[in-house]
Amino acid sequence: MLKLDHLSVIAPTLIEGVAHVRSCLDIDVPFGQRHDYMGTHNHLLQLGASVYMEIVALDPEGTPPDRARWFGLDDQKAVKADWDAGRRLRGWVARTDVIDAVLAGRQDIFGRKVSLPSFEFAIPDDGALPLGGAAPSVIDRRGKPRSMATIADLGARLRSFTLEHPDPAAIAALYRDLGIERAPAVVPGSSLRYRAQIETPAGMKELV
Repeated sequence: MLKLDHLSVIAPTLIEGVAHVRSCLDIDVPFGQRHDYMGTHNHLLQLGASVYMEIVALDPEGTPPDRARWFGLDDQKAVKADWDAGRRLRGWVARTDVIDAVLAGRQDIFGRKVSLPSFEFAIPDDGALPLGGAAPSVIDRRGKPRSMATIADLGARLRSFTLEHPDPAAIAALYRDLGIERAPAVVPGSSLRYRAQIETPAGMKELV
């Protein structure tokens, strides 16, 4: 029903996000796009097998939307706190072709469907990350795959993706219930933290 679509580095600013990914992967991730409908912008990098990474931040020159922004980006204090604690790979997005079925009975986790120019996206009313980031955000591209042609391919390939969580059994059970393909492996941890092992031209690197 769901499949890993992309990883999200949620940054206080794009400059900080790009610098962090450079320090982790030794790759300069190119600019992606401005989200005029959400007041955010990003940088994008292919990770192989139609999966990619985004570095996303509030766009200081963007127009605030008439609803809460995605990825918790309205709460800049919380974004900065996570950033300073080293929780920078902060979330991920799973894609589906049946978003209404995914959200049925689960709006308390994922939020409501929001219709955007080329896709549907589930966002909680307050814009927060689903389950504090332990659950993915959900996207439905209306039957059209995301074009990889507009995303830079600099030789990075995702090899593993792990979530550390205080209640790994409950999160793993949610992933199984949702039938998520390529969901992160869930392991015990004192707090929520993602790690991605990414093969790069300079060798195997870890993004956190």
